[in-house]
Amino acid sequence: MRFLHTADWHLGRSFRQASLVEDQAHVLNQLIDLAIRERVDAVVIAGDVYDRAVPPADAVALLDDVLARLVLGAGIRVVLIAGNHDSPDRVGFGGRVAEKQGLAMRGTLTHLAPVVFDDAFGQVALHPLPYVEPAFARRLPGVEEASDHQSAVSSVMGLLRAQWVPGQRNVLVGHAFVAGGTESESERPLSVGGSGAVSAATFEGYDFVALGHLHRPQSVGSEKVQYSGSLLKYSFNEVDHIKSVSLVQVGQGGATSVQRVALTPRHDVRIVKGTMAELLATPRGDKALQDYVRAVLTDKDPVLDALGRMREVYPNVLELQFSRELDASGASAKTAQDHRERSPDDLFKAFHRDMLGEEIDEAALHVFHAAAQSEVSAGEERGV
Repeated sequence: MRFLHTADWHLGRSFRQASLVEDQAHVLNQLIDLAIRERVDAVVIAGDVYDRAVPPADAVALLDDVLARLVLGAGIRVVLIAGNHDSPDRVGFGGRVAEKQGLAMRGTLTHLAPVVFDDAFGQVALHPLPYVEPAFARRLPGVEEASDHQSAVSSVMGLLRAQWVPGQRNVLVGHAFVAGGTESESERPLSVGGSGAVSAATFEGYDFVALGHLHRPQSVGSEKVQYSGSLLKYSFNEVDHIKSVSLVQVGQGGATSVQRVALTPRHDVRIVKGTMAELLATPRGDKALQDYVRAVLTDKDPVLDALGRMREVYPNVLELQFSRELDASGASAKTAQDHRERSPDDLFKAFHRDMLGEEIDEAALHVFHAAAQSEVSAGEERGV
């Protein structure tokens, strides 16, 4: 059996107020093409399909289009679960009807039956496990005493293992934070004031575990426990990520292989650093100019209208920082204090240089100095 493992689409998400719906549609077209080209038996979506519990209309329309093209257009079955960003009830709505068409949507923990596939070696059971919120898990029989994520997931796993059939190969589709995994800035913590992590050993016995939640593609604890990673880069600390979907093959006896297939984004995410003059001198034909950019300016003097000037070359610059305002650890320094440490003459020299592109002459500086001193004296008289 072969399936595509993907997760963390976060449809409807914005990146620093920039809507990503078109970017998400761009890579989802690639996912559909890949599923058809590889003739996979299923596409597995391991949670956080939407970015929030009540998604915007364009995000819902995009998901509807993707599922229709996969299930109705290509005849590929889909197994989709809710993550911690999703509304369990909304994700699962219409699930009993849709499953008859080949679309298994599991939002809550009330329906834990596996989705079974046949291949040349027998049957493969995909066990959908939506995000386990301990408070909701305690409503299940045998899970009443669960106090945290580890105990809740462990108890629910017991219910899933009770459904194993001898001779079947078993794959878990879940959404959780497995201890030891590498986090990113764009993930929402699963727990406030406590640990939301579970041990990789919690999933012992499964031939493969297809997970969602962590945005970097990775295995944790075992090559059998895998995160596919998010659909796109959703923060600037993900610039080094290679976003992908995983092509998984489950063979005879439960032997598995994983191939990560990279996705090509409509706009990449990157960080550029240099003086304003250096960054504005970038060749205009560079395709990377359209990327989502954080610009770090190394100018020692103030730069007027820095963001507006940057956007003349980088139309999608989303964040602007000045290296002079960062200390060695990257933490923000007190900008106001930096300016107070400089004399009015020094500040005006920098202003003149930035506006006219040349150094101020002594005669003009003398006029400014006299005017500034007069204003300071008048302020002192007024008690300012």
